[in-house]
Amino acid sequence: MPDQPTAFPPQHQDEKPGRESEMTPAPKYDAPLYRGSRKLENKAAIITGGDSGIGRSVAILFAREGADVAIVYLNEHEDARETQRLVEIEGRQCELIPGDLRDEAFCVAAVEKTHATFGRLDVVVNNAAWQEAHESFADLPTEGLERTFRTNILAMFHVTKAALPFLKEGAAIVNTSSVVATKGHALLVDYATTKGAIVSFTKSLAANLAKKGIRVNAVSPGPIWTPFIPSTFGPAETAVFGQSTPMGRAGQPEEVAPAYVFLASNDASYITGTEIHVDGGALVGG
Repeated sequence: MPDQPTAFPPQHQDEKPGRESEMTPAPKYDAPLYRGSRKLENKAAIITGGDSGIGRSVAILFAREGADVAIVYLNEHEDARETQRLVEIEGRQCELIPGDLRDEAFCVAAVEKTHATFGRLDVVVNNAAWQEAHESFADLPTEGLERTFRTNILAMFHVTKAALPFLKEGAAIVNTSSVVATKGHALLVDYATTKGAIVSFTKSLAANLAKKGIRVNAVSPGPIWTPFIPSTFGPAETAVFGQSTPMGRAGQPEEVAPAYVFLASNDASYITGTEIHVDGGALVGG
């Protein structure tokens, strides 16, 4: 992997969940050294939060492995169109589906549109999330708490439930948790709680679907340079983001996406109910 930055210019975005097009430097998503080997040839995937960050890189590598993808996103149209362009460069189709995953009806419609577009559904990547920082737990509003839970964990239930009629034996579900599910985070109490719930959801759903031949796993990233960061934290925190890890830097989306390819492909045919940490050693020190 080419050299990765160890520091970032101080920056902040007022609008959430952030725009990749406004970040300096831009996140690295294209994994130039990654060579596809048809691991997902002619499969179809839905990726929530696929417009930017980790989701964008996953969409690109899925396409490089031969999959068509639908990316679900809130309202970041410029980022989404760029991701679509990048997927199409890889020679695959990319369907854009904007909307709010807090709405169960939209979750169902997004899944149905994906299946209608591609005629099949083989991989579900539950990646969309919402986070807001609060110095004091007492300042966490009920409305914000509910938004975080509806976006981060309830949407996973709705999307997955809607996808089940279309998923056949050999299909895969990959959920995005976080290192904070284990470590916790003083400023992200509600977000960290949902990420812990995602780990439990993953393990329980894996047990529930094993007899159907559907595998369910999770990826738990550490500090990764995505639009979440400048839209959540102030310039001072952004400038040193990731430096507390043993590796001394934040990760890039292109360093996380191969874990999703692995879990979605037949390389992981005997793996279900597990969690892969891509965190720069955050759980062992720092």
